[in-house]
Amino acid sequence: MEYLDFVGHLYSRTKRDYVARVVANNKAECAVVAKQFGQDYWDGDRKYGYGGYSYDGRWQSVAAKMVEHYRLKPGDRILDIGCGKGYLLYELTQLVPGIEVTGLDSSRYAVENAKEEIKDKLVPGLAQEIPFPDNSFDLVVSLGTLHNLYIYDLQQAVGEISRVMKDQAYIMVESYRNEAEKVNLLYWQLTCQSFFSVEEWTWLFKEWGYSGDYGFVFFE
Repeated sequence: MEYLDFVGHLYSRTKRDYVARVVANNKAECAVVAKQFGQDYWDGDRKYGYGGYSYDGRWQSVAAKMVEHYRLKPGDRILDIGCGKGYLLYELTQLVPGIEVTGLDSSRYAVENAKEEIKDKLVPGLAQEIPFPDNSFDLVVSLGTLHNLYIYDLQQAVGEISRVMKDQAYIMVESYRNEAEKVNLLYWQLTCQSFFSVEEWTWLFKEWGYSGDYGFVFFE
């Protein structure tokens, strides 16, 4: 199990007004809408989520880092848990022709509005009920998804990832290293259910027998 940062550069370049998130909008009502993970969350007003989530190539750099680190090659099978509209998987197919990709997401809206070239590789489903056999994938990734689960579902999801992976997996979640980042996370998040420090996440992964890699994003 190794700490790796594939995604931090994407989060750090986004400017956020944490106080306005709470003061300017009814954050509680926005969170209720966001947790439906429908059109409002993906392509509605920014107060409900992404504020419009369309392909812009930002995931190419993440895909390139993963290809290099995990030495991905044609024929490898990759599963993305919480794949959204499939942009990371699309980039992987462009970098490694012949790679086999599958995406799973609880949002039917995301799956139905995925990038056209990859849409037939995505299926709706839950991280805690992955519908594939044991040891099915050479690499399982989950970016910015598992913190949206309550701890009982989170434990099951981590177990499911361990079950369907062969040797390699990467989980990235939201976390914090100090009180300032904790407050920012509480202010900014709309869908997070598991608020854990870096030390707590690391302990949970070990406690649950997860042997893959992991990473965090922070709200500085």
